Amino acid sequence: MATRVNYSSAPLGKQTVLSADTTLFAKDSGTEYLLSNATGEVVTLPPVEPGLYFKFTVASAFATDNWVIDSSEGDNISGIIADMGTTVAVVVASAEDQINFVASAETIGDYIELRPDAAGTGWIVNGVCGANGGITATDPS
Repeated sequence: MATRVNYSSAPLGKQTVLSADTTLFAKDSGTEYLLSNATGEVVTLPPVEPGLYFKFTVASAFATDNWVIDSSEGDNISGIIADMGTTVAVVVASAEDQINFVASAETIGDYIELRPDAAGTGWIVNGVCGANGGITATDPS
């Protein structure tokens, strides 16, 4: 029989506004982070473990730098993001290091959700952006 782990499919009613570089810990799970700063910042995820859940939502426009959601382990973010711009597309993440909310292409309300994969070794990402190129997945190293 398979082991069942309960995952939260939505934030647990907690919201936190981010306006600076931030390192998250497992205890921060279950929170929706509202990205709100005129310049983008870097948010570093904790190491993957079963049951974690994070949501990041663009809450205000930013113009000079991307907001970057960075894996502390690297090469372990996979999944899909619906790009709902004038040319509808899918952003595919495959063993990436980062998810980027792109400066000058963001739309208030763009979001991603992250939860562990079945093996507990990688992050599964899903999300939506309102303009083409609003969210990207990259592996800069």
